[in-house]
Amino acid sequence: MVSKEVLAVILGGGAGSRLYPLTATRSKPAVPIAGKYRLVDIPISNCINSNINRMFVLTQYNSASLNKHIKNTYQFSGFSSGFVDIMAAEQTPDSPGWFQGTADAVRQSLKHIKNNDFEYVLILSGDQLYQMDFAAMIDKHTQSGADITIATIPVGEREAPEFGILKSDAEHNITSFIEKPAKELLPEWISNTGHEMQEQGRIYLASMGIYIFNRKMLFKLLEEEKQHATDFGKEIIPDAISKYKVLSYQYDGYWTDIGNIYSFFEANLSLTMDIPPFNLFDHNKMVYSRARMLPPAKISGTQIDKTIIAEGSIIRAKSIANSVIGIRSRIGAGTEITSSYIMGCDFYETINEISYNQEKGIPKAGIGDNCKLNQVIVDKDCRIGNNVEINGGTHLPDSDHALYAVKDGIVVVKKGAIIPDGYQIG
Repeated sequence: MVSKEVLAVILGGGAGSRLYPLTATRSKPAVPIAGKYRLVDIPISNCINSNINRMFVLTQYNSASLNKHIKNTYQFSGFSSGFVDIMAAEQTPDSPGWFQGTADAVRQSLKHIKNNDFEYVLILSGDQLYQMDFAAMIDKHTQSGADITIATIPVGEREAPEFGILKSDAEHNITSFIEKPAKELLPEWISNTGHEMQEQGRIYLASMGIYIFNRKMLFKLLEEEKQHATDFGKEIIPDAISKYKVLSYQYDGYWTDIGNIYSFFEANLSLTMDIPPFNLFDHNKMVYSRARMLPPAKISGTQIDKTIIAEGSIIRAKSIANSVIGIRSRIGAGTEITSSYIMGCDFYETINEISYNQEKGIPKAGIGDNCKLNQVIVDKDCRIGNNVEINGGTHLPDSDHALYAVKDGIVVVKKGAIIPDGYQIG
């Protein structure tokens, strides 16, 4: 029922400068997460689990790896109407500019979207971590007779200034909206978020950047009333609240916006908890990704605690704790890793390649022997030599170097970086 009525549009995001250097060569939705997935797998998986199988992914910045991942991953049966289509920003006589914002991206894509049969458009972000049943949200939207529904989540005083905050009436109709309010304005924006949320101090309703539009309403707003507006949160939504029926759909589960290195790091490490807030092991809320034909992980003599290890890894480390180890990771003997995310490799080196590189003084792909890594993100395809020590923490100022960057005390080793033997950071 849902799949025939709903079309999903997933926004690929802008340049993602706050996630640099992870976004130096890839878009935000293509950033690897949890050792084997990409961020874009999250909204796509939520759609599939909600019986929505027609999706457009709008891309613009550094989109090559994202396009390749989607093409190689999401192929529906020939007997299904499902698809995940990539729509890259294109210059045409009617729209000579690139995407200028979320609303402008959807507007420029309407000529392709309108060729499909649907009643509702579900607009999603490609860089959020959550597990949500969109079918329930769509049911509320249709039952209420709303023109637009916005997914909302209760947040506390500390987070509220970072979001669009709204208020709603007893029937959950949104009555007012403010984008990123100053702290002194917050007392005016307290909402009844329910007893459990209020006990946690989550008394403000924040927009999650997830919207449902009736088909006619979306076309009316983007092509007629607000044809020059570029952003949903700043322009389209605030104006629509005063004219149309805009509903708040409150979501009380785990949700995080992967907006910067710190939130990305915390989201990944939280997966190693005994009961993680984001559950990768829920059969009813599967997270889908590219099916790789990789061998199982091989581990020798390593003490492991609260760690996720992806397939294809070869590990001889002394100890790994509170860490995420990605696909095809190679970690040498005597190495100690704590509170780190090792993204792994896109390839295996042959014995001949290892010997050839060693003659030239180039370390093996992966992490060498007797290294110590703490509070580190190691991007894909890095080569870290022996006896390397990288110790992240608040004692390190934010900085950017040829081989690594430091953000909020987290050391990010750049994709493909070669760290020589004995190198020390922190």
